[in-house]
Amino acid sequence: MIFRVILLALVFMPMSAYSSNVKVHERVFSNGLKVLVKEDHRSPVVVSQIWYKVGSSYEPGGITGISHMLEHMMFKGTEKYPAGEFSRIVAENGGNENAFTGRDYTAYFQTMEKSRLEVSFELEADRMRNLKLDAAELKKELEVVTEERRMRTDDKPRSKMQEFFMAMAFSNSPYKNPVIGWPSDIANYQVDDLQAWYQLWYAPNNATLVVVGDVKAEEVFVLAEKYFAGIKMSEIKPIKPQAEIEQKGVRKTTIKLPAKLPYLLMGYKVPVLNSIEDESEAYALEVLAGILDGGSSARLASRLVRGQQLAVSSGAGYSMMSRLPELFMLDATPAEGKTVFDLEYALKQEIYELQRELISEQELQRVKAQVLASAVYERDSNFYQAMQLGMLETVGVGWEKVAEYVEKVNQITAEQVRDVARKYLVEEKLNVAYLDPQPIKQQKHRSKVAGGRHAH
Repeated sequence: MIFRVILLALVFMPMSAYSSNVKVHERVFSNGLKVLVKEDHRSPVVVSQIWYKVGSSYEPGGITGISHMLEHMMFKGTEKYPAGEFSRIVAENGGNENAFTGRDYTAYFQTMEKSRLEVSFELEADRMRNLKLDAAELKKELEVVTEERRMRTDDKPRSKMQEFFMAMAFSNSPYKNPVIGWPSDIANYQVDDLQAWYQLWYAPNNATLVVVGDVKAEEVFVLAEKYFAGIKMSEIKPIKPQAEIEQKGVRKTTIKLPAKLPYLLMGYKVPVLNSIEDESEAYALEVLAGILDGGSSARLASRLVRGQQLAVSSGAGYSMMSRLPELFMLDATPAEGKTVFDLEYALKQEIYELQRELISEQELQRVKAQVLASAVYERDSNFYQAMQLGMLETVGVGWEKVAEYVEKVNQITAEQVRDVARKYLVEEKLNVAYLDPQPIKQQKHRSKVAGGRHAH
């Protein structure tokens, strides 16, 4: 199920819940930096993440992908810590680090032994405002990003198709642009572009620092104040709404790419928690996605794949925690002898059935049990706990929503699932793309670069 994404494709498995006795401590410094700390004393490890409210959905035309490019350049050094020193110091202290860029955020993280948290803070505070951007380093990193784009998108027919699909589905929402950027924009970045983007968004009043692990909250606040409280805030003006215009009819496209198999993508325009009037509808859409695609007993797997044997795979997903309205996604690969049009008809029949008939109590309880199981399982990861807090805060939902997720899902009824299917999964909000596979020509690629940071 490719669309239930959360970082490290990570953008969105169900969010875990926190029991009432697990407290998240919050402090906001006078320069606007918000610090969130969650104590977890099961192992002597700490995860530190800093989240900036900027990603590809903030970018104007001509510089798409610049948030991701800047993420790469953030490892190129400052006056105090030259290129390579950041990673070397973290490794020397037994830690690991990386970064990721999404549509609505850019984040940097380190996982360290608990006594090394100060190392993380000192390095991260230094590069918040003191990054040195060099034309020669940019030229080298442009090759890395170009290679990354080739490997992750251009050479993968489904990824390439999804890029075309998003560009068609959205008319003026910035979600139409890929996180990594369009090739012509990547090729024309200048140091001045990156410097302006860095100065605009990398400031304490546009950031959230999240710490989860074997620490004491008050000690973390003292340490954070030492390194971050003195950094000057910036004037950050609210970005324009960029609200997607209302879609008035089904949109379809056929994408011809070298590929082995045909493939179908469908997406209905839907609101998210940030944009919905009745938030229970967002949770009902989440349950609906679980009914269709939540393990081997879900409808798509049991009916389309095993039952009718129309598809070799089929999935559904919904990202309710995005900053802007989203797509409720369906995808499928036809079985031998079947077509994408067979699958489109079958998927629409599944939607029609959800609109006509109530789901069973057994199905409803299966999804709720899976949500609870995920919540318990995800609590084992300090990184994932921190990521949930940082992401929800950064997209504007608010970190407090993490604790509500399981309870809100448990309140959803079969009637609510039927009602959101009727209200939102309608033809005039539908987008469809067909992958028409073309012969695959053998191409010889020689990788000029290796490594580098990656968009997720």
